Amino acid sequence: MEQFLASHGQPALFALSFLASTLVPLGSEWLLVAMLVARHDPFLTVAVATGGNTLGACSTYAIGLFGGPFLVRRVLRIDEETERKARLRYDRFGAWSLLFSWLPVVGDPLCLVGGVLRVGFGRFTLLVTAGKLARYALVAWLTLQVARH
Repeated sequence: MEQFLASHGQPALFALSFLASTLVPLGSEWLLVAMLVARHDPFLTVAVATGGNTLGACSTYAIGLFGGPFLVRRVLRIDEETERKARLRYDRFGAWSLLFSWLPVVGDPLCLVGGVLRVGFGRFTLLVTAGKLARYALVAWLTLQVARH
């Protein structure tokens, strides 16, 4: 594992973080934790995870913006009920709901709805990045606190 992390750690984290916010139901936090325990630079590791996860969310936004029901239902596998719940959250909290795009189950639909509702890309990216950065930074901070003791 140490050899893998030394040679493929950051690219693997980027790819896993990207996929985790798109079609594939994966988690990327475990690799972030493993890399931090293996003493990878915390700032770079959080930045790579945040970047990959944000770009994955941007692909979901693009599907909402340009895609049709086929892409939403077949590719993302988001059913009508899940999309409806995301729209309700979005209607209630507006674009600020994108700060919670890191949450399991509702995160991808929130990004999709952001595209469907044509939220400005700059605003979308800023809010999504802020939420994902906060999540990864918290996971990193907790990991480093536990690793010290």
